[in-house]
Amino acid sequence: MQHGPAVRRRKLGEELRALRDRTGLTSGEAARIAGWHQSKISRIETGRSGVKPEDIRLLLDVYAKVVSPEQRALLEALSASAAGPGGAEAGRGRQWWHDYRGLLPQEYRDFISLEASARSARTVELSVVPGLLQTPDYARAVTRAALGGLPEPKVDALVDVRLARQSVLRAAPPLELSAVLDEAVLRRQIGGPGVMAAQLRHLVQVSRLPQVRLQVLPFSVGGHLGLTGPFVIFSFPNIADLDVVVLDHLTSSLYLERKEDLEAYSAAFRTIQAHALPPQDSSDLISSLADDA
Repeated sequence: MQHGPAVRRRKLGEELRALRDRTGLTSGEAARIAGWHQSKISRIETGRSGVKPEDIRLLLDVYAKVVSPEQRALLEALSASAAGPGGAEAGRGRQWWHDYRGLLPQEYRDFISLEASARSARTVELSVVPGLLQTPDYARAVTRAALGGLPEPKVDALVDVRLARQSVLRAAPPLELSAVLDEAVLRRQIGGPGVMAAQLRHLVQVSRLPQVRLQVLPFSVGGHLGLTGPFVIFSFPNIADLDVVVLDHLTSSLYLERKEDLEAYSAAFRTIQAHALPPQDSSDLISSLADDA
């Protein structure tokens, strides 16, 4: 279990080492072409130290013959978040969430970075609607409940961040989202009946998007694997073994990237998904609850 930048440094190092192997270069030869000492290549490839995005771009120039444009773009984005605090600001393109760096903890910015660069996300939620699917009023009610006493300007800013994150569902290509919601998510009256009814109707609308698969896990299922807590599995394009599981806690997030962890959570998601209502039945249930709200 590691925080985001540490996970991504190790993954980045593994991918760069694989690229160097494909070029047939030794670490010493690659270092010489880049104008570095061999120990710098070693530190980067083992993930022992952060690496500046400009250094990654130089290495990718060295490995240019075996790097596709799509892979290069993803590796550059990966290097920015792997650098930790300040890394993305120093990167190729300042991302929108860095305008909120005085408000958002680094872990949340790491999460947004993962979400923005992922190809797909699989999530299980037990208590609240996933942030990517929330309406403004619902997001505001959740933020007030979770962070009681926060000044309204900060609440508004956090809601703006939540809504800005939803742009990944309209990107080209969009994030592919598979979400399983416990029935409790739909029945918990967050923000009052009016806010909840609007949120439920929004879920029905967004479930019709081709890149969204939304399912409800009904109470009738009883106990299930998801009871241990909500989780998100991010998968990424063009880089092998980059998937990561994110577990949210009250004061921190944990990132799991060991093969056995990924296999366990992927299997758990498949099992939970199999016990959930099919998408159309889920949509029908959500619609009926919206009418009754």
